[in-house]
Formats: sequence, structure tokens, C-alpha cells
Amino acid sequence: MKSIVLGTTALVLSATFAMAAGHSVVRMGTEGAYPPYNFIDDNGEVAGFERELGDELCARAELKCEWVTNEWDSIIPNLLSGNYDTIIAGMSVTAERMEVIDFSEQYTLPDASAYATLSGFSGDLSGAVVAAQSSTIQASYIASSGATLLEFATPEETIAAVRSGEADAVLADKAYLEPIVVESSDMSFSGDDVYIGGGIGMGFRKSDAELREKFSAAIQEMKADGTLNVLIGEWLPTSGQF
Repeated sequence: MKSIVLGTTALVLSATFAMAAGHSVVRMGTEGAYPPYNFIDDNGEVAGFERELGDELCARAELKCEWVTNEWDSIIPNLLSGNYDTIIAGMSVTAERMEVIDFSEQYTLPDASAYATLSGFSGDLSGAVVAAQSSTIQASYIASSGATLLEFATPEETIAAVRSGEADAVLADKAYLEPIVVESSDMSFSGDDVYIGGGIGMGFRKSDAELREKFSAAIQEMKADGTLNVLIGEWLPTSGQF
């Protein structure tokens, strides 16, 4: 679950791009680079937990939706600029972010972050050099922990930094790291899981309260009938359920 350093709040004025009277097509903004939450499949299409969830939410809310990808570090500024209508990208609900955008009902519970290192690492993580994707809650956690933070633009670069010896460890969502650790012979988890941030929600311009409520109602409906837990079980098997 990620938290982003907010861009200039002046961009909130750009929210006038939103169609206050309603959205004929809702553009769903995601990163497309953070499996299993969202990624680009072999056909060049957005896939993953949030693709399946988002499509189901749009169907229940009777909305026509299309998917847009955007780099993580500018995902909030480009929402405010009107490049898409909502963010569905593994984004943790944080007080900092809520000063600029609004959030839907949360669709995951707070999840674990974990450290991954080269197999055989025996150092002290509190004094280690730790890689994290920039503008995330993991990066903020490392910066305040006493460890040395190395920030990278993409999650793939954080893994490469560990394998090259540039960093001792990477801190990221455990759901992201687990398949990498399981499928590799050179990396393993180290230390205890870390719980930081809140659950994940969809992000909206503050001017789009009606759209936010439509998606929140659909999320609540999926919680009530159990279909959200089914999706979580399929894509995020180590996560808590509602």
C-alpha cells in the first residue's frame, strides 16, 4: 500500500475538468507496474486485482469505464489536472493525501510490508541501506527509522539495487515481494513484517463527491455479498478479509 508525496496543491483548481453533472465515461487511473494490485499483461492491457475489482465496481455502479496508466510519482497531480477521474492504484488512505483528494470506502484492510534481502543476509536492518519506491509509505518509514534510504522510481529498480549490492534490503508491500522471493533462489525475507498506513481506497477530486459515493456504495455492496473477499483471496491471499 503506497503513499505519495503530494504535488502542489494549486493543482486542485484544475478539478474543474471534472464533469460536475455526471461522467459519460469514467477514466480509471492506475500505475500498471505493481503486481498483484495492477500490472500490464502480455496483451498490453491493465490486469490484476484492481482491474478485476474496478471492472466489477463499474458494472455495479452502471458506469462506462476505461483504463489509463500513469507513473506513480505524478498520479495525484494528473488526477487533479483532469487526465482521469479516479485513482485505483494500491493507494493507502493517509491524512496527508486527504488534504488534497477524497477517498472511497476502503477496499482492503491495512496490509503488511516486508523486508527482502539477499539470502544469507545477517546484518542489522535498523542500520542497513534499504531501498524503496519513491513517494511511498515504505520510503517514509525507512527515512524515520534510522536506516539509510535509497529511493527509486519503480519497484523493479528496488529489487535490482538489492541484487547488485547497492542496497542491503528492500521494503515494500509483502504481496508484491512474495512471488519474487518464492520464485528466486537469491532472495529471502528478513526481519519482522511491518504494518504502516491504512487500507487502500480509490482517490477522487474533492469536486467529485457524487462519483465517489457511487463507487463507495458498490464497494460496500461487494463487502456485504462476499465477492470482495473472494477477489482478495484470489489476488492477495496473505491479506486480511472483511
